[in-house]
Amino acid sequence: MNEMFVTLGTWNWLIFGVILMALELIAPGIFLFWLGLAALLVGLLSFAFNPSWQVQILMFAVFAAAAVPVWRRLARSHSAGNVNSPFLNKRADALVGRVFTLEKPIVDGAGTVRIDDTIWRVAGPDAPAGSRVRIVQADGASLTVAAA
Repeated sequence: MNEMFVTLGTWNWLIFGVILMALELIAPGIFLFWLGLAALLVGLLSFAFNPSWQVQILMFAVFAAAAVPVWRRLARSHSAGNVNSPFLNKRADALVGRVFTLEKPIVDGAGTVRIDDTIWRVAGPDAPAGSRVRIVQADGASLTVAAA
């Protein structure tokens, strides 16, 4: 067993790191990624100087333990950005107040408007194609408009 640790080298750590990162792709959970990163760091540092196997394992333990708070901080800052997006799952509500050009005229209260790569049904007063309209209400996939 002791001989196995004595033979730890740079390439072993690099291969171990790549294997852990590959396992993260198979079973995602972000945890194995950080252990793989710690192993890669130990491998890269072993290129610079040749530490004993005890120092290599200690470096791996320190890097792996330091990765947990770094991961939690990154995850917290990333999830905080999503909380501040009130229209994340309400795309139509984000359109209220914006002005667009009618793609098809509003006839008998119904027409269409192109917004980015999507055509939306609109309801409102009759208007010719090419008219500028302001979205005043969103109800599911239908928008209510008024002349802009």
